[in-house]
Amino acid sequence: MNHPPTESSDDPSEDRQVPNSVPVGGIDRFPPQVIRQNISEISLLLASPEDLPVRDLSAIALLCNRIYDVRVLVISDGTLSHPNSQKYPAPALQSLREQETLTALSILGVERAAVTFLRLKDGSVPTLTAFNFPRAKTLCQAYLKTALPDTIFIPWRFDPHADHRATWQLIQAAILSLGITPQVIEYPIWDWDIQQQQKTPDLVQISGWRLNIEPVLDRKCQAIAAYRSQLGQLIDDDPNGFCLSAELLTNFPRPWEVYFEEVL
Repeated sequence: MNHPPTESSDDPSEDRQVPNSVPVGGIDRFPPQVIRQNISEISLLLASPEDLPVRDLSAIALLCNRIYDVRVLVISDGTLSHPNSQKYPAPALQSLREQETLTALSILGVERAAVTFLRLKDGSVPTLTAFNFPRAKTLCQAYLKTALPDTIFIPWRFDPHADHRATWQLIQAAILSLGITPQVIEYPIWDWDIQQQQKTPDLVQISGWRLNIEPVLDRKCQAIAAYRSQLGQLIDDDPNGFCLSAELLTNFPRPWEVYFEEVL
């Protein structure tokens, strides 16, 4: 995302006072001393997300205003969600998943021209030690070299899904090789599934915060509803196919979202 808006700190709790944040790279960051004071509170990260400080959304998700240059890079082709479907073999499923993504992003105000599909094989996005990692990194490098983003939103580095972890590794490697310094903001996905949560190493270098999305929550829910193939509403000939569970989905209609940043 290029040129994101400035956000202001807003903690609704009466017993905690969060100092004004300092705008860096377009998005507010808490001063390092404040982040470190909160490290002990967020060491478990998603264990008590309601305790994380809140930032005001104001304009960042009001993408229909076309104020900010928002671009989306989709890493994998999504073709393993229903591998046994006869109605949707891999090429048809890839097309379907891409159309669902475009529909969802259109609801959020992102135009087709701003979306790039890298189409790496679902379930096999290469990790750092994979033989095909350099080629995938080169593709990410080429994209970032063109986009030159000020801020990058990327899956959480310890996400339970292997493709999400691999995506983090690819983008980080591409960033380092290009010598650029965008602000990197990570978001959890499968960590909301308690059964899939994994133990993580010491995370003293990670800060967590919440973003108030209440003004655009309805739009977010509409965008999620566009992914019919993942909600069990479309593909009916693969009983073992992937479907988002009702339990996991309850985490997304909240009036806030959780994000992580590395403390430099």
